[in-house]
Amino acid sequence: MGCVHGKCCCRYPRSSDGDNREDLGRYAQVQTHILAGRSVESAQVPSHNFRLEYSVLTQRGFYPESPEKENQDSYCIRTQLQGNPNVHFFGVFDGHGQFGTECSVFVRDRLVEILSNDSTLLDDPVKAYNSAFSITNEELHASDIDDSMSGTTAITALLVGDMLYVANVGDSRAVMAVKEGNRVVAKDLSSDQTPFRKDECERVKSCGARVLSVDQVEGLKDPDIQSWGDEETEGGDPPRLWVQNGMYPGTAFTRSVGDSTAESIGVVAVPEVTTVHLTAHHPFFVVASDGVFEFLSSQTVVDMVNRAADPRDASSAIAGESYKLWLDHENRTDDITIIIVHIKALSNSGGGATAKRNGGRTTNTEKETSEIYFTPSASEGYRSVRSELSEVSCCQTVSSSDQSSRVVVSSSLD
Repeated sequence: MGCVHGKCCCRYPRSSDGDNREDLGRYAQVQTHILAGRSVESAQVPSHNFRLEYSVLTQRGFYPESPEKENQDSYCIRTQLQGNPNVHFFGVFDGHGQFGTECSVFVRDRLVEILSNDSTLLDDPVKAYNSAFSITNEELHASDIDDSMSGTTAITALLVGDMLYVANVGDSRAVMAVKEGNRVVAKDLSSDQTPFRKDECERVKSCGARVLSVDQVEGLKDPDIQSWGDEETEGGDPPRLWVQNGMYPGTAFTRSVGDSTAESIGVVAVPEVTTVHLTAHHPFFVVASDGVFEFLSSQTVVDMVNRAADPRDASSAIAGESYKLWLDHENRTDDITIIIVHIKALSNSGGGATAKRNGGRTTNTEKETSEIYFTPSASEGYRSVRSELSEVSCCQTVSSSDQSSRVVVSSSLD
């Protein structure tokens, strides 16, 4: 979900079964055929004697009114960070705005480089993540790229031995597959940072943002009714962020990298970080742009991966189904990027994963763990905790060096 001046600004009518749909069908088939030929790569994790097998698909959206529009998604897979065979990185970056592609590529390249050069990475991955996002954001502002109304979301996963650290800025998503008896259940490792979230909505309001849907801004709906339902029921006209006396920037997310104009009303590049101890109960995880999850649930995506013998087939099936559902609702589709990472031969005896999410707040651990985000069966011992209202400075990005010393996320959460 982008900004009003980006990929999601236009109101596309519900599609019919005419020529446009036929064109999309032919386009999707060709793209799927080409991208399904990618190889499956692997990386060893010798410290815990298991390996990762991963595959990636990225596919440009279908834009009938902008046939030359490029894919604004980018991705990064970097194995053996700092020359360490036990440290691997996976990231998806979803650009938006006029210069979204440039922003996406810039952040893709710089974020992993900054992490790679951070001497604290192995000792404190959460601190390194906060610092890397802050530095990358400032470097993007200082670059030749005009990020005043453009930027990128970022969903990234850093594996350090049998610990997985997922850092999210924006509304793309990471999902873990968890074995629960005879089922494989999807567990979100990130929480979409949009005004649909009450904590994020209140945070940006306190920074001066007006939170209104396009219909409300245009006077078609009552602006005083501050209830938008949820993304599943109200995704067609979502709440967006506006300056007090203007019709911009119209972002449908509350955190991003770039978007310097939106920073003045609370949009920040501070990640929420989820920490997971991997065990044999975790067969795979998925990192993907929001184009995948606009109409597909996390559980549906996990089911499709679980059914496929080859992750390339799963990626193609997910992309194809996403495109079909996009066209059922609109006459265009979004860009789609999917990374599927299978965890092979991990045989530790842990009872499951324990996950804590940290929103970059400057409070103590007791308060950070006060809200249960979800609690699967006790046998799995998996718990994720979402931060309360993020105490992020309203109109500027918080210095990671200032806050990280007060952020505690245990590296051993058994």
